[in-house]
Amino acid sequence: MNFAFLKYRKIFYTLTVIVVGLSIASIFVWGLKLGIDFTGGSSLEVEYETERPSIQLVLDELRELGSEEVIVQPIGEKGVILTTKSTSEDTYSEIVKKLEELGKLKEGSAQFETIGPVIGKELKEKTKIVVILSLMAIVFYIALAFRKISRPINSFGYGLASVIALCHDVLITLGVFSVLGKLYGIQITIPIIAALLTVVGYSINNSVVVFDRARENLLKLRESSFGLVINKSINETFTRCINTSLTTLFVVFTIFFFGGETLKYFALALILGISFGTYSSVFLVTPLLVSYLAWRERPLH
Repeated sequence: MNFAFLKYRKIFYTLTVIVVGLSIASIFVWGLKLGIDFTGGSSLEVEYETERPSIQLVLDELRELGSEEVIVQPIGEKGVILTTKSTSEDTYSEIVKKLEELGKLKEGSAQFETIGPVIGKELKEKTKIVVILSLMAIVFYIALAFRKISRPINSFGYGLASVIALCHDVLITLGVFSVLGKLYGIQITIPIIAALLTVVGYSINNSVVVFDRARENLLKLRESSFGLVINKSINETFTRCINTSLTTLFVVFTIFFFGGETLKYFALALILGISFGTYSSVFLVTPLLVSYLAWRERPLH
């Protein structure tokens, strides 16, 4: 394979800016609907003995309570899970009574969980710290791993390019969940954060594969230009990156369709992250290095 990836890098950059821009706009305008793990509140999971009532019917019934916003999601074939910011047991009892009016609940199926706002706030802060430390660790890891590459870009450049790609992957995934939160009430939960961190590791793995091939080629092809070496490295690793991602996506799609409601959005976050992560590893990370070098070596007037 000998495709001129770098020739079309401006097209890739344009697509990236558009999609990331839309994602950021979505997050700023609609925000992210955080789950009770981060805001505090309670969740109630119940299962009906026979047919589950429609979600809209459940919402209409609960609206009569005049309580705080309740989010209702189907789970399994006959179950529903409700989340609300309220932690009152009185509210919990009233909701159970309303649900029983819509159909007979399976005995012992009701599971109630509550998280205080203090714990939710603390968890939110810890999540931010973990993400920041992870990004810093990635920069130093790649800089250390590729420290022997001295021409024509310092090894820290590889680390920074990787972090830019990671931000691209995470922002787009969060942008999609922002839209889903607005349209369908999908919340950001701990499993989704875990999926995002998994995506970070997966994306870095793909980037390291391309970087490692670039390191080998830079040592072998000392007379070739940096751009030529990078393009050759992308071509040599392209099939491997795509095949690995498709194999992983096949498994994750299986979880998405057959893993039940609990794992559905965890799997969706992985699908989005792996897809955009593969794109960024091939079409964004290494072309960024070439563009940075061209900018650095531009003539000064």
